Amino acid sequence: MRALSIAATGMDAQQTRVEVISNNLANMNTTAYAARRAEFSDLHYQIVRAAGASSSSDGTVVPEGVQMGLGVRTSSIAIEMSQGTLKETSGDLDLAIDGKGFFEVTIPSGDAAYTRDGAFKRTGEGLMVNSEGFPLAGDITIPEDARRIAINPEGEVFAHFDGQPQGQLIGQINLVTFSNANGLEPMGGNLYRETAASGSPIIGEPGQDGVGMMNQGYLEESSVDVVQQIAELIEAQRGYELNSKVISAADQMLGAANQIR
Repeated sequence: MRALSIAATGMDAQQTRVEVISNNLANMNTTAYAARRAEFSDLHYQIVRAAGASSSSDGTVVPEGVQMGLGVRTSSIAIEMSQGTLKETSGDLDLAIDGKGFFEVTIPSGDAAYTRDGAFKRTGEGLMVNSEGFPLAGDITIPEDARRIAINPEGEVFAHFDGQPQGQLIGQINLVTFSNANGLEPMGGNLYRETAASGSPIIGEPGQDGVGMMNQGYLEESSVDVVQQIAELIEAQRGYELNSKVISAADQMLGAANQIR
């Protein structure tokens, strides 16, 4: 009775889909969160009769074969790198990327990590860091006596001081792009790391060669579409119920077979 195991794989697939949706909904307010989507593919097939096989001694060929499918499996959980809405915060160190690109930060191991979460802070020494305390690439340090910080769309950072009408350039924030951003590995904490699938990081200036622009005083909101997620949740629930009904039907068929005397 293959139906039992096949329906079990279907229930497992829909459970995975629900878990992905629940994670999306849990992060509906996470800054710059990219929604995930579960993708599935069919499992192996048991070839009962191959298409094109001979059906008689005179060489007659069957036009179609008999292949019995064995269920479904999760093939990937894709990251939808669509941009979220930009929300105004008026914070000097809040940055949102309008277009392609990631900020680069340095994690404690010394490796680079990438994020679109531009909610930066400054340490007691004036160093620009993310919410986890990881420094922004370039080690931009804000002078203690700076009255305010201005960051233009091209990523140039200016410090303004009392008594000086012009700002002083103290650093440049570059953005990083990838040939396949969907291949990045999520690390948690709104961070991603480079993988063989993503390709090597390409450092570029904001506004150049297809790289996005920076918006000071804004943050990118989560790209989760709540209405779409609820609709998909209903579909997943119905799919789970249908597969459970297949198991019930298979169980009744086995029960009927056992009662034959």
